[in-house]
Amino acid sequence: MSQQGYVATPPYSQSQPGIGLSPPHYGHYGDPSHAGSPPGMMKPAGPLGAAAPGGMLPQGPSPPGPHQFGQNGAHAQGHPPQRFPGPPPVNSAAPSYAPYSPSTQSSYPSPASTASVTQLASQLNAMHINSYGTGMAPPGQGPPGPPSAPLFQGLPRPPQPSIMQPGSQVLPPPPTALNGPGASPLPPSTHRQDGLPGPAPLNAQYQPPPLPGQTLGTGYSPQQAASYGPQMAGGQLSYPGGFPGGPAQMAGPPQLQKKLDPDSIPSPIQVIENDRATRGGQVYATNSRGQVPPLVTTDCVIQDQGNASPRYIRCTTYCFPCTSDMAKQAQIPLAAVIKPFATIPSNETPLYLVNHGENGPVRCNRCKAYMCPFMQFIEGGRRYQCGFCNCVNDVPPFYFQHLDHIGRRLDHYEKPELSLGSYEYVATLDYCRKNKPPNPPAFIFMIDVSYSNIKNGLVKLICEELKTVLEKLPKEEQEETSAIRVGFITYNKVLHFFNVKSNLAQPQMMVVTDVGEVFVPLLDGFLVNYQESQSVIHNLLDQIPEMFADSNENETVFAPVIQAGMEALKAADCPGKLFIFHSSLPTAEAPGKLKNRDDKKLINTDKEKILFQPQTNVYDALAKDCVAHGCCVTLFLFPSQYVDVASLGLVPQLTGGTLYKYNNFQMHMDSQQFLNDLRNDIEKKIGFDAIMRIRTSTGFRATDFFGGIFMNNTTDVEMAAIDCDKAVTVEFKHDDKLAEDSGALIQCAVLYTTIGGQRRLRIHNLSLNCSSQLADLYKSCETDALINFFAKSAFKAVLHQPLKVIREILVNQTAHMLACYRKNCASPSAASQLILPDSMKVLPVYMNCLLKNCVLLSRPEISTDERAYQRQLVMTMGVADSQLFFYPQLLPIHTLDVKSTALPTAIRCSESRLSEEGIFLLANGLNMFLWLGVSSPPELIQGIFNVPSFAHINTDMTTLPEVGNPYSQTLRMIMSIIQQKRPYSMKLTIVKQREQPEMVFRQFLVEDKGLYGGSSYVDFLCCVHKEICQLLN
Repeated sequence: MSQQGYVATPPYSQSQPGIGLSPPHYGHYGDPSHAGSPPGMMKPAGPLGAAAPGGMLPQGPSPPGPHQFGQNGAHAQGHPPQRFPGPPPVNSAAPSYAPYSPSTQSSYPSPASTASVTQLASQLNAMHINSYGTGMAPPGQGPPGPPSAPLFQGLPRPPQPSIMQPGSQVLPPPPTALNGPGASPLPPSTHRQDGLPGPAPLNAQYQPPPLPGQTLGTGYSPQQAASYGPQMAGGQLSYPGGFPGGPAQMAGPPQLQKKLDPDSIPSPIQVIENDRATRGGQVYATNSRGQVPPLVTTDCVIQDQGNASPRYIRCTTYCFPCTSDMAKQAQIPLAAVIKPFATIPSNETPLYLVNHGENGPVRCNRCKAYMCPFMQFIEGGRRYQCGFCNCVNDVPPFYFQHLDHIGRRLDHYEKPELSLGSYEYVATLDYCRKNKPPNPPAFIFMIDVSYSNIKNGLVKLICEELKTVLEKLPKEEQEETSAIRVGFITYNKVLHFFNVKSNLAQPQMMVVTDVGEVFVPLLDGFLVNYQESQSVIHNLLDQIPEMFADSNENETVFAPVIQAGMEALKAADCPGKLFIFHSSLPTAEAPGKLKNRDDKKLINTDKEKILFQPQTNVYDALAKDCVAHGCCVTLFLFPSQYVDVASLGLVPQLTGGTLYKYNNFQMHMDSQQFLNDLRNDIEKKIGFDAIMRIRTSTGFRATDFFGGIFMNNTTDVEMAAIDCDKAVTVEFKHDDKLAEDSGALIQCAVLYTTIGGQRRLRIHNLSLNCSSQLADLYKSCETDALINFFAKSAFKAVLHQPLKVIREILVNQTAHMLACYRKNCASPSAASQLILPDSMKVLPVYMNCLLKNCVLLSRPEISTDERAYQRQLVMTMGVADSQLFFYPQLLPIHTLDVKSTALPTAIRCSESRLSEEGIFLLANGLNMFLWLGVSSPPELIQGIFNVPSFAHINTDMTTLPEVGNPYSQTLRMIMSIIQQKRPYSMKLTIVKQREQPEMVFRQFLVEDKGLYGGSSYVDFLCCVHKEICQLLN
């Protein structure tokens, strides 16, 4: 069946001579021999509706679903067919970059400045596509001018054919994917293949950009080409480092072309809004196999009816290909992003707890899968066939139940494990260490009391706050008080343990100076119940800042601190979590001592990967020990200079902990953000000493795992702890054929210890479809999950491979996925048309955002620690967090309806969408910016900041003043709604238009050219399209 996809018409249509493409890399970053292969392009992702024949208009209204393209200003009813005279002329002069002006002026939004696509096309020819290498001019240098000589020599470029043959007079009608639910029904006469003349459709919400020389339709508002930033000189696709390639790939003048209109290319905002319109606020029942859930950005109520909620598991596609050949052909990664402890909203049912007493869970004898809805009962209920390995098992006598007339057990709806996708079991002693019940976990607070932390007030702040947060230790729902015990250590270059036993009048300090062989100097009185020892603990917290007030010790240790915490938990025979508050490079003589190795000379070389690797293997070994003893490490870092996050962050990452980083911490500006993070971290839902196992039905298996995990073998995913924000991404590969009728089944089982000290099993089951039709695979993709997978696999690869190779592979795989769709699923159409599957409309924009992330950009301007930090955060992100991180939310605040509690509709992340009269809020999960246009309405400024004018606003504030008026209240409410679902507290930065700090804000306008390199979305889409044409030819 042919399938309809999004069709855009880029301004060039033929691939150029001299650019070959290497064989595809399938989902893995090995084999440096392909290092020079020109990559393909990327695509944006989002679970969208089904697609239909490329560019056909349906009769009648288009199907509902996330299809419609808005922000296109299109109201084209009744316009005459647009005509144009054949192919555009070849410009015989040297490539001058003067913008092309169409002969007929019109108010159609100009498809963007010609200059940059001309330039882009010529650059792409002159270089290996996307081998992001060395030697690129920084963006924005110099006026657009002739490119540097050596890049443009070689074969002359053929003239570009127009989108249609010269004989046809009319632009092809837009595909349905762009006429959303609101489109008016179209008469049958418009039901044409792309490229054939047909009447202009009514209410066309999208039209391909006209070619140069073509008469433009009227009725469109003009678009400023200039608002897309300065064009760059020379051969640059604005990835740092041009695409090195033989100089002889193209000569002759590039052709003048029109640039794509940003409004005519897929908009992430439109896709998000369409999904909200069709699926928001509804009940989503998980009762059928392989259904594609609403997007992560859509609020709905999820009802478990036999498959795990998408809050727990999201997949890159909900329909797996039947064979590995088909998987290799499409190159769509088959992966699941699993968040086993995801927070469930209060209007959804919490997980049921199943207790079979001493019998324990019922499991398949052969593959050990747990009883679940995929087991088929036979022989009157006496036996059951496992859905995973097909083994026939006897039903244990205690579990027997008769079957009804359709072969279902009579107690089907009474047993969560038979009717639900997710549930928990109480584990028996067989599932416990040493076959005895675990002790409740402990929290140990470890404070760096070196000179700088005492002087800047950080130690006092932590001690004061601990008094508050210790009141809020997590507890089992039915319990009065928390079972968690607490302990305290301070350190600089030696360690201080504190005895806070409840019967002491004063806390006692014991000093361990031998940091080479750390031991725990006391057992009794170190880990205590907070309620019982409250007065001694408060006494201690009051004393610590004074105790070290006169210390001049600035050197610190780090590895021995973790070692001490782990030994204390080991001695107490309990799992637990270390909260470490640290601020400097550990240079004191001790295991794990680090030196400053922040070497900018490594950037853009094959040795750059060293910057992401730990300096010493001490931390790797330490992490392994921590995981073995159920010791999770969460690190709060307060660096004022390089601290080697790649080394210090390793233990938190491998033990399922969290890394928080506050650069140049200043009490008055940053304390609120830190305190919010600390409170959240202590209170969040968490499981300790966890092992996760992924089981699959026959035909495929889990092969790769990404996340805050440790693996001793190929199947057991070990986590010292896992909390509600941590996700593990799992990749699957075929080991045989899959059958369409039985589908593909996944069971995720997590064995863990609760905060109350109970051993439990948490089970999540999901059934996917299988198909031998590629179209079904593309129809069921989820772009947000794809980007999560690509980000993690790329960020894992930076440890071993040159960044240039990784970027190439990403681009390459994007192009392959889209070329395969174009070749096998879309209706035939002109080569000049870019056709995207409906579910991947926004894959290119999201992929471009990933490529522009500082981890993958080799630039000296970005601190090494920041790159290592962001790499680590992304490795444990769930789909909702990675979606916001790579494509921030940008809200117009000046259009607020103060009577409504709904968030204003977001706008696209591009400078062209901002206005001088506007106020905009941007959030990406780590940062929040309030951008103020120079002509912001005074009444809004008065309302939000309580000052008379723009000039009076103090940009140093990090929280908005509480002004008692509707504007202020609504804005602060919106900020708290955005914040409440996110794992990190976002620090607010106030940015005034045209002032220096605006540069930082601009990095987040991800559809524009990157500040430190990186294409604009429009340029990237052109580049991807070029790659696809290469592949298809």
